[in-house]
Amino acid sequence: MSTVMTAPETEVDKNRPAEGLITDEAVAAARAMIGLHLRPEGPYLQDASADTLRNWCNGIGDLNPLYRDVGYGAQTRYGSIVGHPMFPMAFGWLGRTRWGLSGVHGFYAGNDWELFRHVRPGDRISAIERVVGVEEKQSKFSGRLVLQYVEACYYNQRGELVARGLGTCTRHERKAARDTGKYKEIEQYQYTNEEHDRIDQIVLDEPKNIRGANVRYWEEVEIGEELPTIARGPLSLMDTMGFLVGCGRGHTHGVVLQAAVKHPGHFFRNPEAGGGVEYTGIGHHRESVAKEVGVPGTYDYGPQRSSWMCTLITNWMGDAGVLKRVRTEMRRFNIVGDTTFCKGKVIRKYVKDNIALVDIEIAAENQRGEVTTPGIATVALPSRDVKLPAFIDGSGVDLELPVIR
Repeated sequence: MSTVMTAPETEVDKNRPAEGLITDEAVAAARAMIGLHLRPEGPYLQDASADTLRNWCNGIGDLNPLYRDVGYGAQTRYGSIVGHPMFPMAFGWLGRTRWGLSGVHGFYAGNDWELFRHVRPGDRISAIERVVGVEEKQSKFSGRLVLQYVEACYYNQRGELVARGLGTCTRHERKAARDTGKYKEIEQYQYTNEEHDRIDQIVLDEPKNIRGANVRYWEEVEIGEELPTIARGPLSLMDTMGFLVGCGRGHTHGVVLQAAVKHPGHFFRNPEAGGGVEYTGIGHHRESVAKEVGVPGTYDYGPQRSSWMCTLITNWMGDAGVLKRVRTEMRRFNIVGDTTFCKGKVIRKYVKDNIALVDIEIAAENQRGEVTTPGIATVALPSRDVKLPAFIDGSGVDLELPVIR
């Protein structure tokens, strides 16, 4: 590896991801960044069109025609297709490891989104992202860790606020995570034919459970009501690579090398690629690199899993519903071969600021029965009460997202 690509802490072995340390000085330097605005991560998909909106849906396996079928969208109350609520994530993955703690590995740990407006074809998305918090904790995975928090506000070309989110990432010393070996006993799951058939049937049945134009009224919803489960898996390379395509992400040759020169702690020359330069996040696709950071195998992208959880809700609420808030937390790794069953249950219904709302407890479980992703969502639904609005748009109730400072 050329010296221009070598961070001080990577001198021992230039053909492996950097082995940065979480030191008091590094944490203090990260805390000194609180309040700073970050440069856009890409940007990647910035312009919404029928093609980019559909391509995003392809990347997360969303089949809802409201988000992908131009003919269908033209007949809806919106007069066009609209963007899947998580489409702003295509512009930049909120909570990504892009600041401080050089050479220390980062994992997406979750997002808390408040959604204000639909993205429509012709919109151009931009974002203002700022550092809002740094917190230290201890974990069984790697010992000392650092939580980093960022807040992003996504705007359209008219300067209208589309979405606001709080993103979290965890930072772990690679060697500590590897040596601890918390997940080293986990092996790729071996399914029976019956298990494969059950998963396939859930996936094939999903279009039947998309509410669509059949209005779901607030009065019809029962506390304790369960949402139809959706399944994503068994996770394959097709799924992880497809998500990158859906996000419009792809770096090759000189683009990669330029980034590596600027941020050497995030890149390395991989002997498996003949010394080709790769990003440390290649562990999503290379098992050897995943194991370097303490993960038993290649694994999914957190923003991808968050979007699956969102699809669970949008399938259920129908075209007339509006997703106001969705929060997800990544608690366990989802490795290749795992299946994610996204589930939800209504836990509250109420009226606030003249809007009929429903809170839904959501959770992703793998085939082992382990909860990998807990969360919560709030949906605004039409009401039969003529004193409430006949049409709900994306603006209105401010759910006051918690921000850690």
